Amino acid sequence: MAPNRYTGLFFLDEATAFAAGHRPCAECRREDYVRFMELVGETRADDVDERLHAERLGEKPERALASLPDGAFVLRDGEPWLVLGGELLRWTPGGYAERRPATGRATLLTPPSVLPVLASGWNGVVPFLHPSARTR
Repeated sequence: MAPNRYTGLFFLDEATAFAAGHRPCAECRREDYVRFMELVGETRADDVDERLHAERLGEKPERALASLPDGAFVLRDGEPWLVLGGELLRWTPGGYAERRPATGRATLLTPPSVLPVLASGWNGVVPFLHPSARTR
């Protein structure tokens, strides 16, 4: 990767990007970036990037599914699942697949710092959820 160049990143949706420890771009998505930074309680991009990176690589806590906001990702049975409306939706590269009730506990994949963003009902300029999350 050349210095001082942007790297294009493409995710299924913004919930997936957040789970991977990414934030809105400070340049091309300024409004989303400012709101994100307020919600995570940071003022400098380097600080939030460092925190998200540490959480992405660090130990993954186990959480009660009922305590997680919509849009959080968890690991169950060795696969990533999206928490949405009291259900778990299995993530695949092409969209969300099977559903099951969100009961019990699971390993949290989304960095904990992003949970307040999700709890706020985040809705930025890019789609928060892939259309397959809304179909039954």
